[in-house]
Amino acid sequence: MTTKKVEIVVSPKPAHFVGDGFRVHNFIPSVNRLDMKRMDPFIMLDYNAKFHFNGSEVSRGVGVHPHRGFETVTIAYQGKVEHHDSAGGGGIIGEGDVQWMTAARGVLHKEYHETEWSKNGGIFQMVQLWVNLPAKDKMSKPKYQAIKNSEMKKVDLGDNGFVEIIAGEYQGNKGPAFTFTPVNMMNAKLKAGGKAEFHFPACFNTAALVIEGSIIINGEQNIPANHFALFENEGETFTIETSEDSIVLIISGEPINEPIYPHGPFVMNTREEIMQAFEDYNTGKFGYLED
Repeated sequence: MTTKKVEIVVSPKPAHFVGDGFRVHNFIPSVNRLDMKRMDPFIMLDYNAKFHFNGSEVSRGVGVHPHRGFETVTIAYQGKVEHHDSAGGGGIIGEGDVQWMTAARGVLHKEYHETEWSKNGGIFQMVQLWVNLPAKDKMSKPKYQAIKNSEMKKVDLGDNGFVEIIAGEYQGNKGPAFTFTPVNMMNAKLKAGGKAEFHFPACFNTAALVIEGSIIINGEQNIPANHFALFENEGETFTIETSEDSIVLIISGEPINEPIYPHGPFVMNTREEIMQAFEDYNTGKFGYLED
């Protein structure tokens, strides 16, 4: 196998708030070559880097809003989030847990700081990804996967640390998340002096987000915390090593290679499908959810 090299390293853009509960740096889509087509099937990535929220009796977050045509994936590193949607999905995403919501033909949902966590406040750190769906699945039935950290397969790397698999495969071990197309998503939790090797098909769009610490890719390129490294679509293998305890989110997915037509909370294949989504939303076909 040949080495998969880094194509570009992207520093975090200025943070902005989504609702009043998520202070995020947006990496996908962005002007740094990280557009939806280049990153397909990953069509959005917001990173709430460590941020302290003061305690509040009223939970901060994002009120009721619609989605159609893709999946939302929320990965909790610190803090707790509560979620409800019009398809009956919902629950609390605790530290280390993942929420994987398939909006598909359409849901309303809301997400906010979990009530008890909100009262005390604290450090909040999360990633939200949007994963595109192929045309044949965009109008399928919504579903909800609540993935506890204890359900994730953890591959022990000995003194190097371990890799925690959310979706896809690492060293023959599979993560619990169901995906519609080939998607790998995992956290490499490496100890100081640790090293891990990864193998993905050359054509897969592959990237790494440094959540904690700093890393060196392929023994030559240093990537500091809160930075995003995009790999070239050549080569299959890369290494990550670190001189300090680090956490790295690795994503790698097979491009769907279909037209992408986004508008606000909807991601479809054509303008006509977007217009239909708005009509369906306005006529109540996404169900009902109390704000």
